[in-house]
Formats: sequence, structure tokens, C-alpha cells
Amino acid sequence: MNKLFAAALLAAAVSTPAAAADIKVLSAGAIEPGLAAFAQIAKRETGHELKIQFNTAPQIAKRLAAGESYDLLFSPPPAIAQAVKDGKVVAGSAVPVGRVGGGIIVRAGATPPEVATVEAFRQALLAADSVVYNTASTGLYLDKLFADMGILEQLKPKSTRYPDGASVMEHVIKGKGNEIGFGAITEIRMYEAKGLKLVGPLPAAVQNYTSYEAALMTGATAVEPAQAVLRLLATPAGKAAFVSGGVE
Repeated sequence: MNKLFAAALLAAAVSTPAAAADIKVLSAGAIEPGLAAFAQIAKRETGHELKIQFNTAPQIAKRLAAGESYDLLFSPPPAIAQAVKDGKVVAGSAVPVGRVGGGIIVRAGATPPEVATVEAFRQALLAADSVVYNTASTGLYLDKLFADMGILEQLKPKSTRYPDGASVMEHVIKGKGNEIGFGAITEIRMYEAKGLKLVGPLPAAVQNYTSYEAALMTGATAVEPAQAVLRLLATPAGKAAFVSGGVE
């Protein structure tokens, strides 16, 4: 009888899936549409639910420096590498997620500028009444680009800066006149139905892609579920989810 009972317990253990877990995730905001799509697949395939907090790269750095801990971190490779050095991310655990390019925006109904070439883009910026972009990774790149194009100082008096992309989108939607804004294409897509128009990506010659990775944090409390999610991320289904959200 004892042997039968033990065998029954073993069979039950084998057939019963691991308990579903809540996985705490800290992520860069630019990949939000892709990560949201992936979270649905993760829930369906693993039973685990991703509890996600989105922030800009500077805000993520501040959170980690303050000692906050999560199960998974989604961030650009340099930030992941720094977190590994700081002992906050498990070395060798990073999985590639994809990359996001920058886009040019105007409010819905506004006449879109010609931006197909670098020179046309330059002239559009000089002719604009105002220019709106963030102070995060996209904005840092644009500052360098505008400086390389020799127009940074001319644009500064008519530039409005925000700490995050969402504030840029809201500003442009409510704006007036000949105003040009910038943001990650994935983020722009989320605001198109709210009154925003994607004019197009930055000209190919000056396009800037930000890559993203996901990694296990050393302070993770749901280690095995988080590892299962990382494995799923590397599958064709996982990659497809991010592509559906505009992450290349």
C-alpha cells in the first residue's frame, strides 16, 4: 500500500505544472508594446505573469542605485553590463531582445515635413517653429546629431525637452504651428490613435538604433520562473511577439 501511495504522489508531482508566479520586471519604456505582447505569450506558455514597471534609462539607473531589485531587467546592453559589474545582474544571463529606431512626429492633421534625406531633414528642422524631444537616450543621440549637422545652437532656443517620451508625445498632440517632435518608433505607435502622426523614421544615413537585452537580476525572488521566461524570449514565438510591437 505504501508503495502504491508513493507512486501516486510521484505521478501527481510529474503531471502538476509548477506553480504560477508573479515576475517583477523593470524595463526601458521604448520596448513597451513588444514586451506587452510578449507578456501575454509568457502567461499562456508558462503560467507566469510579468509585473512590469517601465522607466527611462536614467530612471532605471537611479532605481538600481537605490537598491531596488527585480527578477528581470530589460535594458540596453551597456546598462546590463554596468549592472553586472555592480553585482545587480547575473553574469551571462542576458538574452537579446531586439532594437528600436528613432522616428519623427507631428500632430495629426499637420502638414508633414520632407525628411527623406539628411539635407531635407536639416531644412525641416530649421524651418520648424519648435522642436520637441526627450532628455533620455533618444534625446542624447539627437543632441549629438544636431551638433554634427551644425544646427544645435540654432535649435536650442526653440527646443522643448522632457524627461520621457510620453511627455513629448502629449506635447506634440496638443501643440500648434509648425512643430516637429521625436521619439522611439515603438512609443510613437502607441500614440497614433490619440492624435499623433508618424512622419517616418530618421533618414537612413543618420538613423540610430538602440538595442535591448533581458537579464536575470541577482536579487530575484522568482528565479526559476524568470529563467523560464528568458528561455521563452529566445524562441521564435518570443521574438515574434516583440516584432509585433515594432521591436526589430
